[in-house]
Amino acid sequence: MPMTYKFPLKMHVGAPSMSVVKEGQVIKRGECIAIPEGLGAKIHSSIAGKVSKITENEILILADNNQSAEYVKIKQCERIEDTAYEAGIVGAGGAGFPTHIKLKTQVPDGFVIANCVECEPALHHNIEVLENNPLSIIKGLRYAMKATGAPKAYVAVKAKNKSAIAAFKKALSGATDIEVKELRDIYPMGEERAMIHEILGVWLSPSQLPVDAKCVVLNGETLVNLTNAIEEGKPVIDKDVTIVGKLKGGNESNVFLQVPVGTPVKHLIENAGGIDGEYGEIIIGGPYTGKSEDIDSAVVTKTSGGAIVTIPLPKYEGPLGLLVCACGADEARLRNIAEKMHSEVVGVTTCKNVIQVRGLNKCLTPGDCPGQAEGILYLKKQGAKRVLVSNCSDCSNTVMCCAPKMGIAVYHHTDHVFRTIDYPLTRRLPMEDK
Repeated sequence: MPMTYKFPLKMHVGAPSMSVVKEGQVIKRGECIAIPEGLGAKIHSSIAGKVSKITENEILILADNNQSAEYVKIKQCERIEDTAYEAGIVGAGGAGFPTHIKLKTQVPDGFVIANCVECEPALHHNIEVLENNPLSIIKGLRYAMKATGAPKAYVAVKAKNKSAIAAFKKALSGATDIEVKELRDIYPMGEERAMIHEILGVWLSPSQLPVDAKCVVLNGETLVNLTNAIEEGKPVIDKDVTIVGKLKGGNESNVFLQVPVGTPVKHLIENAGGIDGEYGEIIIGGPYTGKSEDIDSAVVTKTSGGAIVTIPLPKYEGPLGLLVCACGADEARLRNIAEKMHSEVVGVTTCKNVIQVRGLNKCLTPGDCPGQAEGILYLKKQGAKRVLVSNCSDCSNTVMCCAPKMGIAVYHHTDHVFRTIDYPLTRRLPMEDK
């Protein structure tokens, strides 16, 4: 049976793109179907088919029975940033910032950083590419260096990924302008300011951008897309995705490379073996920042990192306090989890490191926490017998230094995810990681 692919008109930072096709129109794979209005990115069809429906939020295309790997190539441009625009490249790591804007930044005495940290546990598609095709990232990195004028680049990767590091160093063949930086395995090490601090020893304020540290940061998959756009004329029509969780084939990660954008997530889960019995949530993204979505409506987008099928959430029909962190789930997500746990929310507070920047929660020093005793004490005074937290590794470490002593049990919003995949819970950090 032909499958319908759904293309959200907002797969990026900025305003939704505007459809340039009509219902009933026959579409080729790679054809542009929407253009940005202001800050945004072009959207291209990942399949050949017919436009079945257009709404203010999405374009639906009914796929032809027979599909080809061929695609309509983008217009080639003299400037690298213009080619990135034509290809509709955005940050593939989750934020979705239009890459052509970043490539306009000039850092003649600075750096480009390839973010290959794969910050979220359980997601492994970036590392698989780094292990098996590091040259595609290296090429993209050099194109980015050329566009920005940067004389040097770093590849940021967690030190635990030994095979990926070895593959990358071998591919570099002694080059001195690109250096691999091995980072600690803590969350949120892939966050831009945390990564820049780890590499350069500089803490940017929450309102500053990487350019203030003479850096341009690009996700590893984004760099692969840049290579494909320049060398193959390929728009962003495919996405690397990890499917993991409560699956019939086990809870090991399943990596799917070059999945057509718009593919129903349900289809990928079925290809990974299908859901094993009763489940709790379908989380799109990673354990820390992913959102619970309906299995029948979720699709792969340009920024989709993965899909996690979790075990049912624990029940706690008692008074619960919420400690909101800028690095993980927001208050709405914590309230959603509390509701699914059948808990009564009696108090809410934020991590003491959180400040508001343009209406958003931002952490002063992500991954480096000053302590949470004050917040836990406040929630206890509100009547909380247990707390639900969304903290980074170090914040959770400080929570565990005080909450148990006050008689307060701790849930982390990732607990049901990590129990599903047999991953260590976010609690106390080993001394070497502090």
